[in-house]
Amino acid sequence: MPEVLAIIIQVMDKIPDRMRAMQIVELGPIAAGRPPLEARAVEVPRPGSKELLIRVHACGVCHTEIDEIEGRTAPASLPMTPGHQVVGTIVGQGEQCSVAWTGKRVGVAWIHSACGICQWCLAGTENLCPEFCACGRDTAGGYAEYMTAPEAFVHLIPERLGDLEATPLLCAGAVGFRSLRLCHLENGQRLGLTGFGASGHLVLQMAQHLYPDSEIHVFARSEKEREFALDLGAGWAGDTTDRPDNGLHAIIDTTPAWLPVLAAMDALEPGGRLVINAIRKESGDRALLAGLDYDRHLWREKTLTTVANVTRNDVRDCLKLAAAIPLQPRVTAYPLEQANQALAELKQGHIRGAKVLQISQ
Repeated sequence: MPEVLAIIIQVMDKIPDRMRAMQIVELGPIAAGRPPLEARAVEVPRPGSKELLIRVHACGVCHTEIDEIEGRTAPASLPMTPGHQVVGTIVGQGEQCSVAWTGKRVGVAWIHSACGICQWCLAGTENLCPEFCACGRDTAGGYAEYMTAPEAFVHLIPERLGDLEATPLLCAGAVGFRSLRLCHLENGQRLGLTGFGASGHLVLQMAQHLYPDSEIHVFARSEKEREFALDLGAGWAGDTTDRPDNGLHAIIDTTPAWLPVLAAMDALEPGGRLVINAIRKESGDRALLAGLDYDRHLWREKTLTTVANVTRNDVRDCLKLAAAIPLQPRVTAYPLEQANQALAELKQGHIRGAKVLQISQ
């Protein structure tokens, strides 16, 4: 143990005292003229006894950050450094860490930690833990040059995945992977995707690999998103309320809105399954739920389930699958200081693949 501690001190001596970070300092709508994040110089965190210190190389930009800024899943305290699709290198570790992680390239996802002893943790569904702690919401995340995370909740990044390409796999990809599992799809059955951003374009590629005989249908408002889906091999693409010729066995909803939920339930065949993988839905179109029609949307044993983000196994299995395919995430990179631009474009619906902050080499 003293030898490990000496290594920690030696590594920490090379770490600066302060770092660049983009932080949420107040909550409110993302609108023109109001930058949602503030650039700050803050102290570099020091790892706890079972934590790792990570030098961040890249961090994905997720719609959940918009939910945080606008108060739908508010940060535990302000200011808060968001970001939960983090890829970086371990540069320090606490004295009680069980593995020599220093120098390893790892990822951190939305699940920062859980209690480890409740019924859900013991069953491998720690995403349902009452003490679930979210990276970038309950504790500082990856919109910064350094961050800390518990040793038990970091994930080794396969060598064949680059830093930028790996970031969306830690949330958009892993949540999509869990959604596919919850679809209980069989090869040859028809799958639908509503919305076609960071998660949708990864789910399509995973589904093509896992279910090669299944036709994939994409519902998206943007003509560019529909063209992107067809370029990646979707068998059909239409607007949110368009209908393919045949009912679908399962649909994954990746949008922040309510209209696609009703439209998807209408597009399912009897016994079909809708899986919603959004953490929060925007309330603006909630009145649409008054149009829920039992015969069209629910009858004949259609089912609806939601995804409470991911477990550690979801993240690790997704990374293995992505390396095996190999998955090709489409990313647009921004420097850390342009995080506000990336968030504004995401809010405005300017989506083609994933947006990623490139923070260090």
